[in-house]
Amino acid sequence: NLKSTYWFNTYTHTHTYTQMLGIVCNGMVVFGRNRPEGKILETVGVFEAVKQHGKYETGQLFLHSVFGYRGIVLFPWHARLYDRDITPPIKPEPPGAHGSKEVKGKTHTYYQVLIDTRDCPHISQRSQTEAVTFLANHDDSRALYAIPGLDYVSHEDILPYNSTEQVPIQHELFERFLMYNPAKSPPFTARDTLKAWQEKNHPWLELSDVHRETTENIRVTVIPFYMGMREAQNSHVYWWRYCIRLENMGNEVVQLRERHWRIFSLSGTLETVRGRGVVGREPVLSKEQPAFQYSSHVSLQAPSGHMWGTFRIERTDGSHFDVRIPPFSLESNKDDKAPPAGYTF
Repeated sequence: NLKSTYWFNTYTHTHTYTQMLGIVCNGMVVFGRNRPEGKILETVGVFEAVKQHGKYETGQLFLHSVFGYRGIVLFPWHARLYDRDITPPIKPEPPGAHGSKEVKGKTHTYYQVLIDTRDCPHISQRSQTEAVTFLANHDDSRALYAIPGLDYVSHEDILPYNSTEQVPIQHELFERFLMYNPAKSPPFTARDTLKAWQEKNHPWLELSDVHRETTENIRVTVIPFYMGMREAQNSHVYWWRYCIRLENMGNEVVQLRERHWRIFSLSGTLETVRGRGVVGREPVLSKEQPAFQYSSHVSLQAPSGHMWGTFRIERTDGSHFDVRIPPFSLESNKDDKAPPAGYTF
């Protein structure tokens, strides 16, 4: 029912989070989280029709269909999606270059969004809420800083809703970036500060390529971002951020145990990286919580390269299988002016 009211609990977020519950009953969509005393629910908006064509506008409120958080759209990005599940390879794989088949890309819409800070504690075990990072603008070439509660969301993950609240999302940048305008639909429009911030940070925020591949019902999506270049010990060091999402498309409970990366640099080096888990975690992917998303970084002493690899996945019976990470390029073909020093206005 596209006119279903969206409910969300508003109990104190210091309580232990155990599971997000989504219930559809008589057309009502009810969301809550378990607590010892039960659930406290509050109407926060009304669902709108999902857009099958076109894009969502700045100021669109939404619920993330996978991670369940509330958010608001800042602006769209038009990326090239290279989906190895639906596009056949157009030329054979060269010897020694694992998974390097070329795949045709298609245009796909992603959105830069703000995450409601009230929901961040409850998704932090499944999705990093400080995943958008920048190079710090000072002498330490390895220093990074993050903008909390900033995310990239695919068009199909948007569940749009509307609200009568003038400040429906809690985030330190909400009122700096957006203003309430009841004459508009959606009723939140971009301030000049958002437009200036987008223009200033465009080279470091821009999402251009998305890579996707599925192995045995585990889908891996990779989005690389160029972060800029720094000078270190009389050499140039180029930095990239890459965001990875793993999704269990089946019914079997599995756990990520190991990662195995191959990193090729245009300078001619080939590095192998092996380790337990990812970002210090070994996430379980189940039907109830099917996805895990994280970001990491890589640096090269060359302006380009590429990466590929596998994740070792364990089944409940102790058996293992390897999930392919789709190969992706590391390119620095953007303006190499200095990365931003922060979100100043």
